[in-house]
Amino acid sequence: MGDCDSQECPLLALAVALSVLSGCNQSDAQDRQGQRGPTQVGFVVMQRTSVPVQSLLGGRTVAFESSEVRPQVNGVIRRRYFTEGSYVRQGQPLYQIDPSLYRAAVNQAQANVAAARATLDAAQVRANRYKPLAEMEAISKQDYTDAAAQARQARAAVAQNSAQLDTARINLRYTSIPAPISGRIGRSLSTVGALVTANQAEPLAVIQRLDPIYVDIQQSSADLTTLRRSLAAGGVAPGTTQVRLKLEDGSDYGYTGTAQFSENLVNESTGTVTLRARFPNPQGVLLPGMFVQALFTQAVDTAVFLVPQQALQRDIGGEAFVFVVGEGNKAERRKVLADRTYGDAWVVTSGLESGDKVITQGTNNLRSGAPIKPVPASAPRRLNRASRDKVAVKAGEAVSPCHESSSIGRSSLGFSQLS
Repeated sequence: MGDCDSQECPLLALAVALSVLSGCNQSDAQDRQGQRGPTQVGFVVMQRTSVPVQSLLGGRTVAFESSEVRPQVNGVIRRRYFTEGSYVRQGQPLYQIDPSLYRAAVNQAQANVAAARATLDAAQVRANRYKPLAEMEAISKQDYTDAAAQARQARAAVAQNSAQLDTARINLRYTSIPAPISGRIGRSLSTVGALVTANQAEPLAVIQRLDPIYVDIQQSSADLTTLRRSLAAGGVAPGTTQVRLKLEDGSDYGYTGTAQFSENLVNESTGTVTLRARFPNPQGVLLPGMFVQALFTQAVDTAVFLVPQQALQRDIGGEAFVFVVGEGNKAERRKVLADRTYGDAWVVTSGLESGDKVITQGTNNLRSGAPIKPVPASAPRRLNRASRDKVAVKAGEAVSPCHESSSIGRSSLGFSQLS
């Protein structure tokens, strides 16, 4: 082809570029028309399963046994036999109260008993002597009756003084204050030399048994009522009595506890019911008054579905729905009830049936009634043209001639305009 003048050459280049772009556009349209078809989606088949209904509730630790050490007699503390914060055993002496007055009371009671017995012996001998004389009418029967009555009075006096002796001995024993239970004792609230009384308000010390230990859990009475109704209706099965704990720092407590009982009383101020669990505490990690969280299974849902989280969506009103594979391989929107999760799945209690194919992949821009090509969720999905081009560029493959021609056309057009 011969040389063109300065006006014809740019026009010729423009025509060539436009024809190339037109051919590429037609080719792209044909490719898109070939790719158009039902949207490929991945699905999973639903089957009913059992899922535990777990509750995470707050609670407080309570000592298994707690006892206040109190004096039962009045006196001055002479000695203290324990170390504060140590472990004491039941019956171990803790305090010694001055026993002088109580020892003297015992000695006096013993003397009274001895005197009463001597009086009894004399009265009994007199009554025994008067008996045959009264039978022979040597003395009046009234004299014998009086002698016998005096003997009985002397016998009662012995019993009375013996009881006073027992009381004095008990009071003397109370001057030594033992540990009422085994456990860890706190600080001493009274020192040596302090005067203590039997009716004082403040204890001498407090002993607590911490192994095992109780955890009092607070649950809403409304939630407990709902659970009991579900159990009565047969929708759920009873759970286990095993309880796990989370400590105040968020860590898990290493031992598993057992639920003991539920109180039959609702706290009027909080509207909660107390559940008590028992935990081993060999290392003394749990102390009375600590705030913990208890995780336990109160019931088991026996007929629910586990739906992957990516399959469940919510509308503007907050209601949950999923897409399922409907008749004729068309997407069908299904309203479901899902109010909690278990692991990485939603627990669906209504809206699905066994055998439903819930769509988990390809739900973007999916509409109810749209034709779909369902495949199991584990199957590889088909890539569109744009994705193939991206993969090709990343892999270092050559781009299509149309892209190259388009680039050449745009370059030629720009060159002509610059010329």
